[in-house]
Amino acid sequence: MADDEEQPQYTVYRSRPRAPWRKDDGGIDDLRDPVRELPPQPGAPEPPKRRRRITVGRVVGYLAMALGAWVLVSLLLFLVSAQIQSGKVSDAADAKLSGGGYPLTSPNTILVLGSDARTKGTGERGAQTIGGGPSRSDSIMLLRVGGGANAQLSILRDTVVDIPGHGRNKINAAYAFGGPSLAIQTVESYLGIDINHLVEVNFENFPELIDSLGGITYTGDRVISRINGGSRNGGYTLRLKAGTNELNGEQALALARTRHNDSRGSSNTDQSRAIRQQKILNAIKDKVTSFETFIRLPWVSWAAPKAVRSDMSGPTLLGLIGAELIGGGSNKILLEPSGGVTLPDGGAGLTVDDADKQRAVEEFLKG
Repeated sequence: MADDEEQPQYTVYRSRPRAPWRKDDGGIDDLRDPVRELPPQPGAPEPPKRRRRITVGRVVGYLAMALGAWVLVSLLLFLVSAQIQSGKVSDAADAKLSGGGYPLTSPNTILVLGSDARTKGTGERGAQTIGGGPSRSDSIMLLRVGGGANAQLSILRDTVVDIPGHGRNKINAAYAFGGPSLAIQTVESYLGIDINHLVEVNFENFPELIDSLGGITYTGDRVISRINGGSRNGGYTLRLKAGTNELNGEQALALARTRHNDSRGSSNTDQSRAIRQQKILNAIKDKVTSFETFIRLPWVSWAAPKAVRSDMSGPTLLGLIGAELIGGGSNKILLEPSGGVTLPDGGAGLTVDDADKQRAVEEFLKG
């Protein structure tokens, strides 16, 4: 090629920086053909879907949603079950109660009653079954809960008191004479305090509550008792070793009703039974706050209201349980007898010194 051949001339253009207020007019990329997304061909494998990354935050969020749903279902079951049971308290009993503030924030006094009627299906001759007629209150306990208060006061069933309209008699006879309404009136008159709410233990459903909790842990003395005549007579025989025992529903009910302990050297007094009943109540409280119960929460929520009959609606009963659980250890008080007395019918009863009774009531009200 010749040296003097003319070289091609090139012109160089420089682009100016684009002003921030001017729209992008595009560049060389705009001159290129856009890549078109073709529709998938029949039979062609689908492109892999992009999976969301699993992070700790997402796991915690899903777990929180599951726990919230678990608690919500349990709460709804509790409220429905409690509403069903609340209508079973007589109007006469409801009229004797003074009401009160919400149990979770205000101190309330609750009367807890359990009758001595045998559960249905007992083979014991002459046994009075539940719903078959008048029965006496097998256990009488008052709870003071709410607003930071947490106390239990047990009254022995053979304590002699004035029963309105029936004269002097054992306090448990009030339930037989006039049902829960007269029992409320008698306890209020005897102690000089107002009762806000009533809880009647339903012995037919009580074992179901204990079993829904997976049983309870009880620590106490050796017990041998024969409930409803014992197993040989169609009842139930309970045998517990001294120390700690795991109890199912049937065993817990039998222990709560045990009055005569056939174990050698044991005490066969109402005081012993009242102490056992307080221990059972606290064993239930301990189990309710356990992780195991959270796993069983829907079943417990449905069974708990069925184990009692109460004037309290679902939200109020829920407040009572909440107050009991957050109230810490309860102050356990027993109305100790100071002597005995013979009743006109020849029966033996217990008397309580007025000064001792007043001190016990004052301690109870303090919570």
